Amino acid sequence: MYRVSPFVRHFAISLVLGVIVATLWVNTGPDSYYDFIEWRLFDLSMPGWISPITASITPASLTSHVMMPFFMFFVGKELWEAVTLERGALSGAQALVPLGGVIGALLGAALLWVATGAAIEVAEEASFGVGWQVPLGSDVVLCYLFGRRVFGSGHPALHLLLLVTISCDFIGLFLLGLSYPRGGLLSLAWLALPIAASGLVWLLYGRFGRSHSPERKHQRAMQLWPYAVAGLLSYLGIAAAGLPPALGFLPVIPAIPSAARAFGLFAEAEQLLNDPLNRLTHLMTRPLAVVLFLFGLTRGGIDLGAYAPTTLTLLAAFWVGKPLGFLAGCALAAKALHRPMPAGISQSDLAIVALLLGVGFTVPVLAIDTSLPGGAMAEAARLGIGLGIAFGALGLVLARFLRK
Repeated sequence: MYRVSPFVRHFAISLVLGVIVATLWVNTGPDSYYDFIEWRLFDLSMPGWISPITASITPASLTSHVMMPFFMFFVGKELWEAVTLERGALSGAQALVPLGGVIGALLGAALLWVATGAAIEVAEEASFGVGWQVPLGSDVVLCYLFGRRVFGSGHPALHLLLLVTISCDFIGLFLLGLSYPRGGLLSLAWLALPIAASGLVWLLYGRFGRSHSPERKHQRAMQLWPYAVAGLLSYLGIAAAGLPPALGFLPVIPAIPSAARAFGLFAEAEQLLNDPLNRLTHLMTRPLAVVLFLFGLTRGGIDLGAYAPTTLTLLAAFWVGKPLGFLAGCALAAKALHRPMPAGISQSDLAIVALLLGVGFTVPVLAIDTSLPGGAMAEAARLGIGLGIAFGALGLVLARFLRK
């Protein structure tokens, strides 16, 4: 198992710094902070046959809808390689138990959100089950930051933690988009555009990426611009379909030539590879640290006085529903399918992975703005996310005890 590259730690530090600056700002000068993140840079009017809605581009929407898709592409590439490549961390039958855990974590988080909210929620704007999409996602870089402190940079459990958090993020975003499609269900017809773009770029370029292809076609397949164009078309199709723009580049990943084998998630060894998929992600490494700082700055302002029952609802879903659901899902999958746990993962390691799933930020924050009524309820949920990150630091103590 190869070591995880240190740039993931730099991502986590950038995100945390952005959250800290935003939290200090919103608690000392809330008017100026909200004026900044909601500052209308320009209005984007689309043709009526694409979208009848005129979008106002603000610093908050710019980071969430334009910059974050690059980060999701970056982590989506790792999940794709883990599932499809030789020696991938989730290739073949070894994916079944973690997949059961992911399904259990999502169900546990959603069910406990609904049950807790029904019992204690008092907000006038709340309705039964509203916001159940918020606790589905997690946070890849923050979970890595905590997991590395427990397992080290090359432990199989750290790779399992990263795979599970990436899976929760993507499924959470997809369910969020299906729950609140902008433009109605008919707009989902726009999904034909990313499918067509991905299929066409694979047919003309991507399928010649292997070394056994004719040299001229192989060299053409190693260019980056065809995949960049396909990615842009895919992004436009996803956004026009009403799904979260953060998913915009993902459909193109299978069409881009990649390495023949996996080295592990975010492995240092990948820096030596020159296939188009790895080259694209190498180009993103430094800019993404800035993107995550800006995302933390524009979306991470936590009002420390925003406590409400929604805060407890979120904490219950994150720190009770999701870990218990993950453990139950793994156990049921292992028993029903007669499959062992992934190699090198002990029961205590699995418990720590479940515990660290309670740390979430990026995708839950995106879900708050879509699935919760604005105002006090949304800010109370954001406070719960901030407290959850703090609880993650305390969880390191318990995690080290479990390892002993």
